Amino acid sequence: MKNKLINIRTEALADVRVAGTIDALEDIRIKYLGRKGALTLILRSLGNVPPEERASIGKLSNQYKSDIETALDDKKNELTHTSSGGMIQKQWIDVTLDRETATARESLGRLHPITQIQYEIEDIVTSMGFEIHDGPEVETDYYNFEALNIPRHHPARDMQDTFWTEDGNLLRTHTSAIQVRAMEKRKPPFRIVGPGRVFRYESTDASHENTFYQVEGMMVDRDITVAHLIYVMKELLKEIFQRQVTVRLRPGYFPFVEPGFELDIHCLICDGAGCSVCKQSGWVELLPCGLVHPNVLRMGGIDPEVWSGFAFGLGLNRLVMMKYGINDIRHFLSGDIRFLMQF
Repeated sequence: MKNKLINIRTEALADVRVAGTIDALEDIRIKYLGRKGALTLILRSLGNVPPEERASIGKLSNQYKSDIETALDDKKNELTHTSSGGMIQKQWIDVTLDRETATARESLGRLHPITQIQYEIEDIVTSMGFEIHDGPEVETDYYNFEALNIPRHHPARDMQDTFWTEDGNLLRTHTSAIQVRAMEKRKPPFRIVGPGRVFRYESTDASHENTFYQVEGMMVDRDITVAHLIYVMKELLKEIFQRQVTVRLRPGYFPFVEPGFELDIHCLICDGAGCSVCKQSGWVELLPCGLVHPNVLRMGGIDPEVWSGFAFGLGLNRLVMMKYGINDIRHFLSGDIRFLMQF
């Protein structure tokens, strides 16, 4: 037994000396000191050693275990120091270099204007008691259409309006699907918003894109009315634009709300005089909204006889266009650094 211990110690120390990486050291530790390691098995078998040898063998085993652990620690420190030194040589950084000099050499990155406005809106709505939710961009027919009371004959289900995949799924056409998923998880009362990228199969122009961003929200509670909806929307827009904005409500049809409205904002590009963004009307369609349809609540497992709510959808691209006076929505996905560097 004693000779076996000596051999284990000798082999272990020799393995440690030639180890070239931290991972190799870990393999050595497991080989000799792990749960099924060579030295560990001897320590576990001390009960089978004759009583007159048990004390000396146990003492020797613990001593050799300590020797191996010390050798492993020393080698690890050596490898760490060598690795750090090599990294410093390869990735040397002058920490005394001032920011202006560094900026002159290399441009600093920044957030996309749509990301900036999304974060700003998230801060505003969370201060109003809303929770932020997320969902997949590739959705099922159920979550994107069926659960939102959009029937089979609705034109949004046509290939001309929606990107469909070969397996019958689709690129979500709105972030309303996030609301359905949230209703399945949350019990009323609740307030949620779901920001994200959406896709429409349509031609592009100054105010339309096939890929754009939305943030949609929903509030479900007892006795919710249109008055609650209008108040929240006006407060949200006031905080976004940091001033009072002129809005108007028009009746609008959306299968998932009843009644439904189109909330238009006075065009901030031309101040109502008429331009390509507002199609010479002086108004920009910004925010579809309405009271949640009872069928949508039922699909989400919520009793419409007890609970009611409102929902809204806000186009982030158009919102940024209004805020910064951008006259063409296609700039956002153009990849033009000259445009993005302005924000």
